[in-house]
Amino acid sequence: RKVVLIDPGGPGEGASYGNAGGLNGSSIVPVAMPGVLAKVPHWLLDPEGPLSIRLRYLPRLLPWLYRFVRAGRPELVREQARALRGLLAPTVDMYRALAASVGTGDLIQRSGLLVVYRSEASFAADAEANRLRAANGVVIEELTRDELRQLEPALSPAYVRARFIAENGYCRNPLRLSRSLAEALVENGGEIRRERAEGFAFADGKVEAVLTAAGRLPAAAVVLAAGAHSKPLAARLGENVPLDTERGYHAMIKAPEVVPRLPVMDAEAKFVATPMEEGLRMAGTVEFAGLDAPPDWRRARVLLRHGQAMFPGLPRAIGEDRVAVWMGFRPSMPDSLPVIGRTRRYPNAFLAFGHGHVGLIGAPMTGRTIADLVAGRAPAIDIAPFSAARFG
Repeated sequence: RKVVLIDPGGPGEGASYGNAGGLNGSSIVPVAMPGVLAKVPHWLLDPEGPLSIRLRYLPRLLPWLYRFVRAGRPELVREQARALRGLLAPTVDMYRALAASVGTGDLIQRSGLLVVYRSEASFAADAEANRLRAANGVVIEELTRDELRQLEPALSPAYVRARFIAENGYCRNPLRLSRSLAEALVENGGEIRRERAEGFAFADGKVEAVLTAAGRLPAAAVVLAAGAHSKPLAARLGENVPLDTERGYHAMIKAPEVVPRLPVMDAEAKFVATPMEEGLRMAGTVEFAGLDAPPDWRRARVLLRHGQAMFPGLPRAIGEDRVAVWMGFRPSMPDSLPVIGRTRRYPNAFLAFGHGHVGLIGAPMTGRTIADLVAGRAPAIDIAPFSAARFG
């Protein structure tokens, strides 16, 4: 099929540009885990905590938060984790094949993920989430303080326990990977148009064209994969979805004095330090402020300080010429499940957005699933849990 990609930005310049790069098939624990609400007040009161909500945005966020609370019931959490495992488990192998096919196989590393803890209490508090992972086939190795030191000696001695998940990996430069895939699309006859999709034209119960400021683009089928900007376009396709955005930040140190051997996640501060092609990237945390508010660069500076505390070999003072900061939009659903599948109203319109914290991870299987649906084949995974119909 002839493929036309409509994107107002360049390939990879959205959320892919600045994410932590993790390819973690183990990232199946929903955000709305039982007990998470009890932690929210502490997070919000801590200026260096992992969560921030701008007060003027709170009224708009309340419906999403209501659904978030309802999604945290234990029986629903188990179903969500099972669905996510099918979507995410093959990610490293699928990326290896994709990257190798476009000449960037060096970017995909199956390194494992190291999750570190500052106390025995925080280690124990994470047990339920890891039981959920283990129930879905994730193998987790628990490490003592000495074993942790041997695996990653550059870490601060403040960390006393760890968990290592060997199946996971990471991408050393998500932007370069995205650009290489876009180049392959064009080389294989596809087209990329730097335009913004504004709506659709319909005829005979189907979508017949995508509308942009430049005009109409006829379409035999359309796939809506616009990330955090998908909600109004989905509404034009007849699907009212509770999509919001979790803004994420990163701080990256160029030419760092310390480089870990693999990605390291601080379980309490909720950030990941990843050894990237261009430096050491600290990424994570959540800010609810919508799509229009300006960035709060203090959030990125918090990540920088977290990274310096994680690796004492990093200097306390780092020149501005060596630090890059970034903010991007995660398209987040209240139940931590993306929206994947055919729309109910138009049989040639398909949805693929709302992956939250697992966009890079879930992309390969999502792409394969959408390709199967467009081509009339049965998907390789059960996509019923990802249907927009779950929202009524």
